[in-house]
This record gives sequence, structure tokens and C-alpha cells, in this order.
Amino acid sequence: MSTSPVNSSSIDSGASQKADEMIVSITGATGFIGKRLVQKLQADNHRVRVLARSRSKALSVFPVKDYPGLEIAEEPEWGNCIQGSTAVVNLAGTPVSQKWTPEIKKDIMESRTKVTSKVVDLINSSQDELCPKVLISATAIGYYGTSETSVFDENSPSGNDYLAEVCREWEAAALRVNKDVKTALIRIGLVLGKEGGALAKMIPQFKMFAGGPMGSGRQWISWIHVDDMVNLIYEALCNPAYKGVINGTAPNPVRLSELCNHLGSTLGRPSWLPIPEFVLKFALGEGACLVLEGQNVIPARAKELGFAFKYTDVREALRSIVTEKTQA
Repeated sequence: MSTSPVNSSSIDSGASQKADEMIVSITGATGFIGKRLVQKLQADNHRVRVLARSRSKALSVFPVKDYPGLEIAEEPEWGNCIQGSTAVVNLAGTPVSQKWTPEIKKDIMESRTKVTSKVVDLINSSQDELCPKVLISATAIGYYGTSETSVFDENSPSGNDYLAEVCREWEAAALRVNKDVKTALIRIGLVLGKEGGALAKMIPQFKMFAGGPMGSGRQWISWIHVDDMVNLIYEALCNPAYKGVINGTAPNPVRLSELCNHLGSTLGRPSWLPIPEFVLKFALGEGACLVLEGQNVIPARAKELGFAFKYTDVREALRSIVTEKTQA
């Protein structure tokens, strides 16, 4: 199928699906993680349906010539896409790394809970024979709150700050899905990659000799390489054992100062220019807590399931990212 508008007559609801082929509908597909997931699924000959807010934006990220067969649907057409899909991956949400005005905080919450609720309602209203069998819904390690001393795993209680509240509401919306749908909630940490996330902003600063830790530098960073993040989602799509809460973090969190030192070393640049706490609070307001406070989050469930992390050492992860050629 092409990236032309999707309607009920253009969806075959999986009737011609090959035995080993998945049909995966994805929200947030144009984002950093979503784009990589689309590429992996298509490379493995699965069918992908992009659930977009704007078809034109989606086409700018996924040009037809580079993504043959990709289906793109705007919100009124999401139901037609979800029906007949093997699985749904829900990655939608407004970026949190911005100044938190009351309006932005409302959008951070609603962009997650409303889209998740819409997706769940569409899954629940699907005809039995066309209902997706799997829902993978993103959430975040912000669920646990912050600490310099505690270690968190999937059994740890939720925190009491704003991001913890967002994550609780976000997860609650996903868990309203039909009990017959296998559901995995992936609490995502700091995803490292050249094309998005925090690292995409840090690398240019280091290259200009203006890189360094933010605040004290002692805050824990629970990171994961983007390839491992995508592989974890992919495994959750394919493997029935991957269900419930799964932390999307690498096994070895590091202090921010250590991450910055390794990034500077990898780039051949010093890590000598720390950003004072008051500057971050001025620029980001309450949102500064994202970089000034941290949490040490362990992927206990992924390790229990035998997930094979490609990158467990942050130095190797940074080296691979810095030397990686930017993808189309």
C-alpha cells in the first residue's frame, strides 16, 4: 500500500497477511524512537501503519520513495488501521524537555493520556476477529520519582512529583485495554542516539568546547541506546513473555558527570564547562528537575526475560553513536 489516505476500503484487515508477518499500528511514529522502529519493522518485512496527527508531517519524515508500502492515517482513520492490526505501539507524547508553563504541563499530561485513551477505546471497540493481540504502550522512569541514593526496579513504588503523576495516569489509561490483549508498559529512560533526545543537543555543544555536566553532575542517568530501546519494543511485539511493566534502561546507570566525561573523551573535547543550577531553572523552570535530579533505575524484568542488550557500557554506546552515519 502507499502513503495515500487510508480508508476502510484500502485496509484488508490482515486478510492477506503472511503467516510470519506482523501488521503494526504506531502512534508517535515520527519521533526519535518511532522512526527507528518503523525502519526496523519494514526491514524485517512487516507492515506498518502510522497513526499520525498530520499526514504532511508524517510524509516529510517518511517519504514514499524511502518507505514503500507504509500506510499513513490521520485521526479519523485510526480505527480502520487498528482493526486488523496484529499489534499497536503507543509512543505519542509532547516532549517534556521544555519550560513547564501551566499550559505546557497540561499538554504533557493530555498528549499522553488522551491519545492512549483513544487508542485503547479503538482497540476495545474492534470486532473480535480483527482486534489487535498486543499493545505496547510507552511510559517513563519518571514514574519512580527522583533520588541520589535509591535504586528502582519494576516493583518500586511511584514517586510523588508531577512526572510520577503523569506516568501513573498514562499507565492507567493503557491498562483499560481489553484483558485479552497482551499489554506491555515500557518505562523508558534517557534514550541515547544521534538523531534525537538529549544527546542530539549535547554533541554540538561539546564540539564547540562548551560541554559539561548540568547542576551537581552527581545525578543518576538511567540511559539506554536507541537500538536497544527499539529492540526491546520489537521483542515485546514478538515474545508472549514480554508483558506487564518493563524498564527501558541499560543495566549500568551512570552519574551525569561520568556520562559527560565519556562523551567529551569520545569527541576529543573537554568536559569542563558545567551549567549552573540557576541557569537551568531560569531556562526550564520546574522542568529543570529533569536534568537536576535523577534516578538509578535497573532493568530487572528485561534481564529476567533474557533480553540481550547490545550496549551495557555507556562508553561503547557513545562511541557507536558518535561514529554512526546519520540515517535518512
